[in-house]
Amino acid sequence: MSKTWSAALVGAVLVAATLTGCGGGDGAGGTDDGKITMGFSQVGAESGWRTANTTSVRTAAQEAGIELKFSDAQQKQENQIKAIRTFVQQKVDVIAFSPVVESGWDTVLKEAKNAKIPVILTDRAIDSPDTSLYQTFLGSDFVLEGKKAGEWLVKEYEGKSDPVNIVELQGTTGSAPANDRRDGFAEVIKADPKFKVVASQTGEFTRAKGKEVMEAFLKAHADIDVLYAHNDDMGLGAIEAIEAAGKKPGVDIKIITVDAVRDGMQALADGKINFIVECSPLLGPQLMDLAKKVVAGESVPKRVLTEETVFTSEQAKAALPERKY
Repeated sequence: MSKTWSAALVGAVLVAATLTGCGGGDGAGGTDDGKITMGFSQVGAESGWRTANTTSVRTAAQEAGIELKFSDAQQKQENQIKAIRTFVQQKVDVIAFSPVVESGWDTVLKEAKNAKIPVILTDRAIDSPDTSLYQTFLGSDFVLEGKKAGEWLVKEYEGKSDPVNIVELQGTTGSAPANDRRDGFAEVIKADPKFKVVASQTGEFTRAKGKEVMEAFLKAHADIDVLYAHNDDMGLGAIEAIEAAGKKPGVDIKIITVDAVRDGMQALADGKINFIVECSPLLGPQLMDLAKKVVAGESVPKRVLTEETVFTSEQAKAALPERKY
């Protein structure tokens, strides 16, 4: 199943929902001079993945000739809401943002809709039942990522009856990846009672918090068999805590993470992580393509998925030389 990052990006697949034509009508429209201005609100810079994602967006905007007004929310929803309102006041042509959390967007997105500015969700979804508030959602299937993590674990312990004690480092509380990666993983392992999640807590997608929470897990639980971390950075922080406790990561405690950034892939190649589910941050080119289409009033799929793979240690060794993030 191994693929290089470039194959994953080139192989991006569009999945159309039942409602098409969402980019057309009075929800979109470019400026008179043909120059597109995009207001983009990023979650923050909490991880290597996020940094790579920001670089991809900035580079793709420049290459596409799109003027980018960039705002860093520093992982605070109120900052994103303020940024979106500023973009509306500036009368940008299109707004794109990666929501810090899933809930609480209806009011500000209605303001954008009333201003006839199309909105694109990127990387993370929202839970609003009013899907007319955005044109499309570009990103990964986080539930599927959680399922892939669970499927590897089930296969790894196939034929064994002893209890498997799992600790979980969740992402930012209330965020789509945290909710979905938790749910997908839980759905797969629930069929076998030997798998027990003995502790689960947010590590806020950061290396420092991942280390801190893992230290607490190790003090509270003497018999941890598996760590499931919602991103590589938390897993890397946890590795520091595991090693400081005199245990061997990848051996004494098996580790599953999500993302496949370079540092995580190196730890996987070194045997400190056992399995990584890929979540590509290189969404910039797809985002700019969608932006051009919605501003032009063209129909776009309601959901745009990126195709991604998984990595074992040997696959990581093969992929690392060409890894760009």
